[in-house]
Amino acid sequence: MRRLAVLLACLWCATLGAAPTARIVSTSPSITETLFALGLGDRVVGVSTFCRFPAAAVSLPKIGTFLRPDAELIARLRPDLVVIHAGPSGIEQRLSALRIPFATVERGRLPGVYSSIRTIAAAAGVPDRAGTLIAQLESRLQRVRGAVAGRTPQRVLVVIGRRAGTLTDLIAVGRESYLTDLVTIAGGVNVLSDEGVPEYPRISMETIIRLAPDVIIDAGDMGDALEERQIRKVTTEALWKGQSLAASRANRVHAVTSDAFVVPGPRVVEAAETMALWLHGVAIAP
Repeated sequence: MRRLAVLLACLWCATLGAAPTARIVSTSPSITETLFALGLGDRVVGVSTFCRFPAAAVSLPKIGTFLRPDAELIARLRPDLVVIHAGPSGIEQRLSALRIPFATVERGRLPGVYSSIRTIAAAAGVPDRAGTLIAQLESRLQRVRGAVAGRTPQRVLVVIGRRAGTLTDLIAVGRESYLTDLVTIAGGVNVLSDEGVPEYPRISMETIIRLAPDVIIDAGDMGDALEERQIRKVTTEALWKGQSLAASRANRVHAVTSDAFVVPGPRVVEAAETMALWLHGVAIAP
């Protein structure tokens, strides 16, 4: 289905006799970051509400959220290509009805980041750029692997959601998330990577105590502006200090302030490099 959508997008634009991707709309932060990393930023005419990186994307017209993209807002931008994620939003059907070409990209594990790069590059008519970008990412990730090789793997819990200001309603990272792949690359083991664990399970503090992670990475309550994130970082780490956990006592709870941890796009390498520092004290130059 994904390959068919890409093919239809390219054929449609060729039929129109126009530049195939003069105007591209992105429906998620990871898609936006991939488009810019592929050197296609000057063709992006619309992005999702939460697209904040790079800075050039912030001022672009908004077409709704990742979960609820607005087909009418998209249509007003007269795109040659819309890049979407498969899901329950029904955007595929609405775009088809409006005769707007689109390409669908994957989500999930790290290989999905690479396949998304290939899909976007192919749909935009620049397939050769995908190989170059992927090679750059793989090279940096390999440097992370090499830097932590031979070190004792650290048991890691990654939290990506919780009730603001509390340690309740916790949502963590399970086996099928790209973040589990990054933890492994950085010399860790996800404490929730057992087979059968959902991609993003809900857990309790009792479960965390039982799992006994060596390191906790909390991306559950970052906020928007950088100043706000720095304040919340202090608040978040203070919340964990009061818990009867080895990670808390050892000051190995790290509150995330960068979207690189929660956007499965080209900046995953930055997240892996930061994890290597938090897990093993290894600083890796970009």
